[in-house]
Amino acid sequence: MSAYLAGVSTEPIDPSPLLILEDVWKVYQMGEVEFAALKGIDLHIFKGEFVVILGPSGSGKSTMMNLLGCLDLPSKGNVFLNGKDISHLSESELATIRGRMIGFIFQQFNLIPTLNTLENVMLPLEFQNIDPSLAKKKATELLDLVGLSEKARNLPSQLSGGQRQRVAIARSLAVDPDIILADEPTGNLDSKTGTYILDFLHGLHKKEGKTVIIVTHDVSLVRYAERVVHIKDGMVESIDEKQNN
Repeated sequence: MSAYLAGVSTEPIDPSPLLILEDVWKVYQMGEVEFAALKGIDLHIFKGEFVVILGPSGSGKSTMMNLLGCLDLPSKGNVFLNGKDISHLSESELATIRGRMIGFIFQQFNLIPTLNTLENVMLPLEFQNIDPSLAKKKATELLDLVGLSEKARNLPSQLSGGQRQRVAIARSLAVDPDIILADEPTGNLDSKTGTYILDFLHGLHKKEGKTVIIVTHDVSLVRYAERVVHIKDGMVESIDEKQNN
């Protein structure tokens, strides 16, 4: 496992985009009516960036997250991940890519209620057929990283919202992913815990060089970003570049 948060990353940002959305449309058939959730999106995200995708409810940001996270495919256009066009892959191929390259953090945590904290963190490693003893060792190290070693045997129902989100972060790091994709990661948390979570993600970005993408409606989160992608009515309205992060 890499030395998470051990020091400032010395790896240069790769000049080639890690993720590319190229004239991407997502159209849903609702009876006899077609609804375009995304309309001709063009977006590049580079390795080592911290990007916030900001938009109100119904703007299309969740649909964009699903495409960036290889959870869905575009109706039209192309999505490139690390130079590979994923636009026409099968679900099993998408699942393989997700499992190896992307760590997810969701607003609702999405922990398995019947598994304890340690088992939830081990789950992505088991999907990758990692030796169980190695998976347990790595999951234990990650729980220590997020300050939850003493909660390893607890079920999600026995944890606070902030603790469950920290478990979700540990799980997202299990396969040492290239991308951490967070959907409203502070939406169910109090402000103090939310700040802790965002500071932790920012530390992973700064010290580990992780590519972090946050999808949110909360304008207070933009202070962490190097770029803010404003999305409205299924289109990129503007992109703000920040130089002071």
